Amino acid sequence: MRMEEIIRRKKPGRKVEGIAAALLPFETDGRVAVESFQNHLRATQRAGLMNAVNMDTGYVNFLSESEKLEVLGWTREALGASAQFVAGAYIEGQEGEIVSLYRKQMDAIVAQGGIPILFQTKRLHGKTSAEKASVYREVSRGYSHVLAFELGEMFAPNGEIFDEETVRRLMEIPEIKGMKHSSLDRLTELRRLELRDSVRPEFRIYTGNDLGIDMIEYGSDYLLGLATFAPEKFAERDRLWEAGDPAYYALSDALQYLGNVAFREPVPAYKHSAAAFLHLTGRIPSDRAHPKNTKRPAWEAGILADCARRLGLATTPPFQSSTTARS
Repeated sequence: MRMEEIIRRKKPGRKVEGIAAALLPFETDGRVAVESFQNHLRATQRAGLMNAVNMDTGYVNFLSESEKLEVLGWTREALGASAQFVAGAYIEGQEGEIVSLYRKQMDAIVAQGGIPILFQTKRLHGKTSAEKASVYREVSRGYSHVLAFELGEMFAPNGEIFDEETVRRLMEIPEIKGMKHSSLDRLTELRRLELRDSVRPEFRIYTGNDLGIDMIEYGSDYLLGLATFAPEKFAERDRLWEAGDPAYYALSDALQYLGNVAFREPVPAYKHSAAAFLHLTGRIPSDRAHPKNTKRPAWEAGILADCARRLGLATTPPFQSSTTARS
């Protein structure tokens, strides 16, 4: 793709749909901080973003089936009867027929009024594009709103960046209304947008590129773990872009600085960065990550405090501090 073509793709004044992948926070004693989780979901909704739960940011790969159901219940309770939210359908490591496994998870999500997003499974790696699309078509049949997900292996081993033929076939499934794209590669995402515009213009591409959040300028919407760090700031950035306000650029740069810090290698440790940042800014009671998740070093809070300062966020939490490093 030539540079002039990339520049021509910019869409100033576009209204952006933003979704924040919610972190599952913990109390200092290791219990799930349910009240803080629900409060943060409400704050995200008030800011104007949709919530996504049981995602990578919410440790879905570490949760039991009963824990995932609890998260769905807490989410519906927090958001009220009518609010939309997205929730992950994750089947990795489960025994059984693929379509049935997915649909069982999707039924639980839809029962709570959520929109299911289909995490990939290693069991489809190596299949042809036609075989993958056939599974997705059967999985999605009869649901009113489904999202697909392509996740780079830097995030999780079950992830896969599809070839273009697979993406085209998925776009042609009427129940699938959009796809989260997490390659962290701008050019790949730009090709997704180009394909979308030619095949199904109403299909939404949700960028998962926490290292390139300005993909909204080119026609992507977003579903980002980074957005849960500071949902009000993301919503403000989106309004500035829609209004054509030059203040958009400074705020976008400050958010991208946070993204570059939080999503450095090893990438899965960004969830510990999220916990440290939300604790630092007074949103959750501890900086604990899930015990199975990769941890950040002891100095993480210091660099995140600089990120918060650039965003104009206070860093004096009302909770008792805890030690960031738990390696």
